[in-house]
Amino acid sequence: MRTFPAWWLPPGLPGDGPSLDASLSVDGRAPTSTVSVGDSLRLRFPTPDPAFARRVCDRLAEAGACLRERRTDALVASLGRAGARFLDPADPLRKAALDLLPAAAGLSPAMAREVLNGMARDWTADRLTRLVRAQFADPGVLDGFRPGPGGSRVRAFGRRLIVQLGAGNVAGVSVGGMARALLARSPVLLKPGLHDAVLPVLYARALADCDPELSAAVAVLYWPGGAAAVEAEVLARAGLVVVYGGGDTVEAVRANLPATTPLVAYAHRVGVALVGREALAGGRAERTALDAARAAATFDQRGCVSPHLFWVEEGGEITPAGWAARLAAAMAEVERDLPAGPSPPEVASQLQQLRGTWELKQAAGDGASVFRPPGLEWTVVYDRDPAFSPSCLGRFVWVKPVPDLEQVAGLLAGLRPFLQTAALCGAGGRAPSLVEQLGGVGVSRVTSLRRMPWPPAWWHHDGDDPLRGLVRWVDWEVE
Repeated sequence: MRTFPAWWLPPGLPGDGPSLDASLSVDGRAPTSTVSVGDSLRLRFPTPDPAFARRVCDRLAEAGACLRERRTDALVASLGRAGARFLDPADPLRKAALDLLPAAAGLSPAMAREVLNGMARDWTADRLTRLVRAQFADPGVLDGFRPGPGGSRVRAFGRRLIVQLGAGNVAGVSVGGMARALLARSPVLLKPGLHDAVLPVLYARALADCDPELSAAVAVLYWPGGAAAVEAEVLARAGLVVVYGGGDTVEAVRANLPATTPLVAYAHRVGVALVGREALAGGRAERTALDAARAAATFDQRGCVSPHLFWVEEGGEITPAGWAARLAAAMAEVERDLPAGPSPPEVASQLQQLRGTWELKQAAGDGASVFRPPGLEWTVVYDRDPAFSPSCLGRFVWVKPVPDLEQVAGLLAGLRPFLQTAALCGAGGRAPSLVEQLGGVGVSRVTSLRRMPWPPAWWHHDGDDPLRGLVRWVDWEVE
């Protein structure tokens, strides 16, 4: 079993910049601990106490002072050079990522490659430039005071320290958060989720190679969930906190934050899809099914952008039940190209129970259909009841008929706090009206099935600005 040193600390602290073959202790003296992820990989972390956490935060705040002097174009260039390494087939950091990700993230090698390619596209200089320009009408506000309303001047400043508490369901999400914090002129301390601890460390190494000053404003440090004193120390020193996780996680962080510290929360969300009659005509039905299957398979359905349910409109050339069969064939085809990783025990248990329940309903002749392989790789269930049903994940999707796509917004009305991405296809001229309805009930992103897994770097994540929301604004009222 291999052991990966899953931390990055700024210079001047124990454990400065571990390499892939670094000593497995932090400095020969400081304590470390290991956690197994899968059957073939252990992650080794420093074991922080509150005093150590305080030193890390203070050191980052010192290093962050240099960020105010850096121009945006220079920051984008450095971040982009680091990110581009993960798209270069010959780069040793990309090779290390592809070697470690399957075990670290619980993905098949093919899916790990798909995820890395999709994520790293947004780490390039071109994508980061477009992010900045999409978020700021005048990006110069990041570099100095610019003309504002009423003759005033305005500038966007960074925070003393951004603390990012990551989740482990989708590998690579934390790297994007680190890059945005640095673009916002803020040093960043990331506590990664266990299954997203590899890429942030490799990315910090890439930054150190191309811009050591910038990498000195980054720390990747894990602590266990029960280390309340350590987390309290870190949260007390944050200028802003970004948290990814379920509702309980978000509320626990909110309760422990000082009242004056802003919180950006990305809680649990779900994705859905609407398939209209126009997408069920001729050969388009198969193409739609393949796009749908790939959207469900990407990230092994763990992402907030992953579809749980497909509402299929009646009255087309193919019935919703017939399209469910086509979706099942497409799921089998995608499984050959992008095999599923091992299902976590809790997901496997729920999946087996749901399969058993719906196979009994199918046998009873109530119109339900279950499509699945012998293993747990994927499942499609056709259910005539159009009410929303959540997936247990593990590439388990629902197909449900609706007489008209206009009814879907009503079916989503009670899910406002949990909605995020909706894919819409085959709606023709009805699309503008349907998008208005979906936005009105809480959906924050409407896209195609093909683009569903890959929102661009500049999207309004959960309806908010991903970069503007990190800065602190200063108004200069000039007489």
